[in-house]
Amino acid sequence: MKAVHIYKLSGRNVDVTDAMRDYVEEKLTRLDRYNDSITDARVTLTVRDVRDSTRRNRVEVQLNVPNGIIRAEEHHADMYAAIDKASDVLERQLRKFKTRYMKARHEAVPVPEPGPAEAAVEAGLDDVTEFVPEIVRQKRFDLRPMNPEDAVVQMEALGHDFYVFSNMNSGVTGVVYRRKDGHYGLIEPSS
Repeated sequence: MKAVHIYKLSGRNVDVTDAMRDYVEEKLTRLDRYNDSITDARVTLTVRDVRDSTRRNRVEVQLNVPNGIIRAEEHHADMYAAIDKASDVLERQLRKFKTRYMKARHEAVPVPEPGPAEAAVEAGLDDVTEFVPEIVRQKRFDLRPMNPEDAVVQMEALGHDFYVFSNMNSGVTGVVYRRKDGHYGLIEPSS
């Protein structure tokens, strides 16, 4: 069994002891049975000054696996209990990820869903012009300056297919997106 190597374990407002480091490594090593392809693990332990003591200790974990990112964030009054909770969440997510991955590998290429035009023809409607797409949701957010690689990490952590950001290198607004071939694309204005 291949062990997960922590490439980054950091603490905010807490000194990470050897005991904490060993405990985190032990928990992450157990996750190898669900996915032995974990390439990178980033763990951040934070102690916060909050009124609710059950949210005092926060554990954030991001696991990079081929074709995805698995992420968990948990809070607890005890740091070790927060690590346990985060480990349980990661275990469930890895189990689901592995199941989806194995299912996708064994199934044939799915037949695409019919679009509005095909659905109208199948329903016996000859006039396809009746379908008018509309904007059904609107979001506003602050653009954070970052490089395209960081934007890809943010996109994967959120589980989205694209991410809009302000490119800190060029100063323009850009979009990173996941391509069908598994790679990423970057869209930026030409001038």
